[in-house]
Amino acid sequence: MLNLAISGLRGRWASFMGSFVALALGVGLLATMGLGLASTFAAPERAPQRFAASPVVVIGQDTLTAGGRTHKLPHPHPVDAGLLRDLRALGEVRTDGRPGAPVDAVGVDADPGAVRRVVGDRGRVLTGDERRQADPEPERDAEALVTVNALLGTAGGVTAFVSVFVVASTFAFAVALRRREFGLLRLAGATPGQVRRALLTEAVLVGVAASAAGCALGAWGAPVLARVLVDGGIAPAWFAIGDAAWPFHMAFWTGLLVAVTGAWAAARRAGRTGPAEALREADVDRGVLPLSRRLLGAALLLTGLGLLCRTLLTDPSDLLNRKTYTTQPMILITAVALLAPLLVRPVARALPLPGVTGMLVRANTTAALRRTAAVAAPVLVTVAMAGSLMGTAETVTASKAAEARGQTAADLVVTGDALTPAPVRGATLSPTAPTAVFVRDGDVAVVRYATRAVADPAAFAELARLPVVAGDVRDLDDESIIVNEEWERRTVGERVDVRLGDGRRASLRIAAVLALGTGGNGPYVTAANARAAAVDRIDVRLAPDADPAAVAAALRKATGGTVTTADAWAAPATSPQTRLGLLVVLGIALLYTAISLANTLLMATSVRGRELRSLRLTGATRAQVLRVVAVETLVAVGIGAVLGAAVTAVNLSGLATALAVLSAPVTLTLPWPVLAGALAGCVLVAVPSALLMCRRAR
Repeated sequence: MLNLAISGLRGRWASFMGSFVALALGVGLLATMGLGLASTFAAPERAPQRFAASPVVVIGQDTLTAGGRTHKLPHPHPVDAGLLRDLRALGEVRTDGRPGAPVDAVGVDADPGAVRRVVGDRGRVLTGDERRQADPEPERDAEALVTVNALLGTAGGVTAFVSVFVVASTFAFAVALRRREFGLLRLAGATPGQVRRALLTEAVLVGVAASAAGCALGAWGAPVLARVLVDGGIAPAWFAIGDAAWPFHMAFWTGLLVAVTGAWAAARRAGRTGPAEALREADVDRGVLPLSRRLLGAALLLTGLGLLCRTLLTDPSDLLNRKTYTTQPMILITAVALLAPLLVRPVARALPLPGVTGMLVRANTTAALRRTAAVAAPVLVTVAMAGSLMGTAETVTASKAAEARGQTAADLVVTGDALTPAPVRGATLSPTAPTAVFVRDGDVAVVRYATRAVADPAAFAELARLPVVAGDVRDLDDESIIVNEEWERRTVGERVDVRLGDGRRASLRIAAVLALGTGGNGPYVTAANARAAAVDRIDVRLAPDADPAAVAAALRKATGGTVTTADAWAAPATSPQTRLGLLVVLGIALLYTAISLANTLLMATSVRGRELRSLRLTGATRAQVLRVVAVETLVAVGIGAVLGAAVTAVNLSGLATALAVLSAPVTLTLPWPVLAGALAGCVLVAVPSALLMCRRAR
């Protein structure tokens, strides 16, 4: 059996080359992503910087423990004057703040035990490596690694999905082209089990060789990826690849499993090949969609649509999350790809193909369903992923921007850190600041809500255009709060117990309830309930006779912030990190599509010698034959694009419905340049591959 498999690999090395390259690339990418993930599991142990010379650091109370969890307070308590006086009695106290500013941390040269006894519950005592928590942005490294972790995890998942898809479809098509070969083996006395074992042995040999090559590729590619992530601003400057071994084991055995799994269904089909297949001359595909594949495709289609409907009914905001809109389309893509042979004929008949060439192309396309579906499937994956991922990301960004613009009547917006609101002639100012409130959700859980603190409730009510579903924004005062529909308690006039951003308890009356929107319609409180919050945004409405340039200049001078028009402030902008991450994922899909298209067309056209010679015998010129093959290839790519567009339409329709349910603006945005580039890439790979092999086949 091993000799038969080796002979098959030698005789059909060109057919297996595409599977080998795709699998090696997949294993290499998995190893690369795994090495990157292994390097994100822990931030480096940095030495304390701010009070490195002090053995003990005391900071104000900066955490809130409730519901069994510890939450970081957005406005930590300062180290008060009384505590400073008590600490100075123990030893030298170091401060580094501006004169007159609140002291958030101090270094103390004293015994840690004595310091703890003095501090009690008035603050927190840090020693050893814990002193890093007093440094500026102590959690910036961990937060940066979360972004890297999410990107690499998503890219690894897409790699696994696409590699399984490509390898399985490649093996399936290769088996379809070898029907007569398997029929001859059956005529020679081979049993169905022997035919299956021969194919699986071929898959194991290809899998072992490709996985080994992929691991070597991953060892080279991981440091390159780390540099790209650092240069792109996604990973911190210190990020580097470690020496973990488990990513190589994971990638190697995953690659081997993908090869065997991808060949399993094809091997079962090959085992059912009868001896009569050796006598077949017709190239018309029959029985290309067995009952098991129909049932699996239908089940996945219903699952994908069911998940979409369930999410719309239970938690429509989940469709706006990147994790959901990255993974959920894969179910629909797989379903449509499985059912593709069933969809080829109706789509091909719907395409406008005039003339004799069109008639011949349509006949060949609908007769050779396996070949057409094998070409269309990778195009379907690329178009559907590009449209669904980029389309969803840009639609969410555009809808959030439209929502933000629609919620203010401001003409200008001032942004910056710690702005100083000051009256400006000819303008109404509404300053707000970021804060948070903590509220009990259920019996145990405590939820943190990002909140805006309003400095001038009257000006805020005049400029705000919030999506109120109950109550009145004008009723906001120091004893009340504006909540959204996500809150468990949301009846106007009802009181709700909260913890404010500095940990204080408060019982506030609900003044108004807002629609949930895209997630930015958070709670609102007055500045009295967020005393330490620093203003970072000022909405400005100009008086009818005011000079915008003069007002903008006065605002810059008075506040020290950046002044822009409200339209420019709310303009949609996808973060460079998010865009780079999505382009990495789409790049993986496009690369696999190129490999799959080239391999499929090289295999398919290589066995069309008799068909092409028959065309020449009927009077077709060499140019006409090449034209037929090129148009056939374009039609197959077009069918894949149509099916991918259909999947994209379903996903974006679900997103549009979710936005409408959330009372958010529906601003559907399609990434036309990305889609056009992906489709052009498919054409530039598919047509030359078909024509190249066509010239050799004749």
